[in-house]
Parts: sequence; C-alpha cells; structure tokens
Amino acid sequence: MNNCSAPESALRDIGLHEQITAIESLSAKSFYAIDKLEAHIKNIPHVAISIFVFHEDRLLLQRRAETKYHSAGLWANTVCSHPRWNETVYDCAQRRLNEELGWQVPLQRFGSIDYAAKVGELFENEHVHCFHGSHNAKNNVETFNPAEVDSIEWLTISEILDQISKRPETFTEWFKIYMCNHRQMISELLV
Repeated sequence: MNNCSAPESALRDIGLHEQITAIESLSAKSFYAIDKLEAHIKNIPHVAISIFVFHEDRLLLQRRAETKYHSAGLWANTVCSHPRWNETVYDCAQRRLNEELGWQVPLQRFGSIDYAAKVGELFENEHVHCFHGSHNAKNNVETFNPAEVDSIEWLTISEILDQISKRPETFTEWFKIYMCNHRQMISELLV
C-alpha cells in the first residue's frame, strides 16, 4: 500500500469509507466492492458519475467544500461522485444531485469518459458515466449542502475555458480533462 493518506479535513467527509465499485475488467464486466479511500490511495480503477446541469447556455459549476478528502475548494462540474456498491449509476446521479444541491432534475445519460489523474497525494482512475439535465434558473439555486459544496456559479463554456486558462489551479483535474479532451461532447448538449 502507498504511504499516502487523506488530508485531516477528510475526517469530516461523511462518505469517505463507503463501498464503491472497483473495476477488475471493464470488457468482462467484472467488478468488486472497495473502500472509496482505498481506491484513491491505491490507484484502483473504479466507477464514477459526472453530472452537467445547464440553464440555457450556462453550466452550473460547484466549488467543492473545504472538507472534501481531495480537491477541496476547487471548481468542478455540477456534481461528481461514485455509485455505492450495487447502486445503479442513474440512482447515484439522482441521489448525489439531491444530497449536494438539494434538488432534482430529469437526467439523461450521454456517454462515458475514462481518465486517470493524480489529485494531491491520491489518485483518480475512473470510468465515468456522464449525465446532463437542465434547470430553470428562475428558481434560484442557493440551497446547497455546505458539507459538500462551498459555492456555485453558472458559466458559459467560453467563460469556463477563459477561467481555466487564467487560473487552472482553481479547477479539479477531472474538470480540466473534461473541458480539454471532451469539450465537443459537452458542447453538443447545448445544441
């Protein structure tokens, strides 16, 4: 095992030791349960979800709470998480949208993204199921869970790219990967 450990703030991350879905072989559809922190310490491939909620041409970004076990205080797409062991990706997406932002929107799956990135002393090695939805911003989204989310902002894709260009250190590694390598797939959601 690596000598990596989560930051002290992670002790307040409620889901730190949930059992998530590790991937033994994606092609053979072979999976097993693993502790979430262990997957990130040992760089184990695992299943994840990412949600992109739009209002017209603006994507809702969230700044992760300072108590998150990695990438705390950084900007990311609307919601990112891991299905619990034996939880469907769709059920996870609906659950986490409610747990983090306190609301529901109809979500549609639009693809998957595989990536690996070092995040501090930990690792992301994910097969991500991507979902999108739209929200009526007239119903102002201000009721987020402060244990999960520090703040939110609605930005256009061009505003996001401008901010990433100017301040890349303020964004999560996965969101930078999404916007650099998969921007076309995300932009097509606006058509």
